[in-house]
Amino acid sequence: MNYQKDLLILDGDCGLCNRIATFMDKRLSLNSSISFLARESIEAKKIIKTFSKSDQMVDTVFLRKNKIFYIRSAAAIRCLLYLKWYWKIFFPILWIIPLPLRDLIYKVIATYRHKFFEKPKVCTFKVD
Repeated sequence: MNYQKDLLILDGDCGLCNRIATFMDKRLSLNSSISFLARESIEAKKIIKTFSKSDQMVDTVFLRKNKIFYIRSAAAIRCLLYLKWYWKIFFPILWIIPLPLRDLIYKVIATYRHKFFEKPKVCTFKVD
């Protein structure tokens, strides 16, 4: 695993997470340096074990950016900063939404993601 790159830890059994990784990978800006890792992988489990007990139990996306970890909507919105400029412009617009409201929306989407997005046959970003 390249520790110089930022890291996005996603659910490898989630159709939405796979689509997000594929979407981002095709639209990364030239100077972006990010790796995708399935939460179920050995490497991700090692990283998650270093989190607080409460954060370890959260079923969410984790983003390591500049050695700082972000979760839920803070992680999801920061993903825009890795994309080409025309996607980055949505970051400040979404960031002004208050965190509790952003996280509520995130939690609703996360709760129903398996219902609306079919489990992938093969995880496109699973690494061990």
